[in-house]
Amino acid sequence: MKANIISLPETGSTNTYAIGLLSKHRPDEGCVIITDHQTQGKGTDTNTWESEKGKNLTFSLIFYPDFKADQQFILNKAISLGICDFLQAELPQNKIKIKWPNDIYIGNKKICGILIQNSVIGNNLDYVVVGIGLNVNQTIFTSDAPNPVSLKMITGKDYDLDELLQKLLNSIFEKYAKVKPETSQKIENDYFKKLYRLMEWHEYILKDVITLARIIGTNTYGQLELETENGQVLTWDLKEVKFII
Repeated sequence: MKANIISLPETGSTNTYAIGLLSKHRPDEGCVIITDHQTQGKGTDTNTWESEKGKNLTFSLIFYPDFKADQQFILNKAISLGICDFLQAELPQNKIKIKWPNDIYIGNKKICGILIQNSVIGNNLDYVVVGIGLNVNQTIFTSDAPNPVSLKMITGKDYDLDELLQKLLNSIFEKYAKVKPETSQKIENDYFKKLYRLMEWHEYILKDVITLARIIGTNTYGQLELETENGQVLTWDLKEVKFII
């Protein structure tokens, strides 16, 4: 897949720009909207994404996946794994993990966030916009995000953003191409192995109650499966679970 790149000096949110673009026409699949300065970057739910101008990769991708809306979490897994593969190549000595559902962690620190927005027609996905924020050359973070980290903070190196973008896109497109019935089980297995805190006992806030539990996986719909101390297995949606880092 060859990316058509739309580069913006500044925009509020690349996801918002992409959705506006889709309301007028359908760009080629894999179209990239990237900006040097995202002033209203979005995170999951109502969170925002901090990014210093010209220091990081903040962009959105447009996809037209050919599968049912209730299978959409497989795309989330593929994108997350594509980013993990890219980071593992850049940071071979580090453990790259996916904090459910799609934050990318190095140790206990967050280096990348993903925001996926869908349009559904009937039972099918019409389009998917994938927003990605990767911390690259930024070393000072001023928001109340508890645990950000960047590539430069880990390696001490300055990175060429254009070169890094091409590597990252190649890795994402490679994984996206494998979202097919015959290869989806491998994506499921690889995502499971990459889960942050998998089978480890930690405290979580579950519907405002602090509970000791361990992650044992995710279900078909992308809900998190947690086992409590008494052996009870419960499934949770995003707004029902808060990690205690």
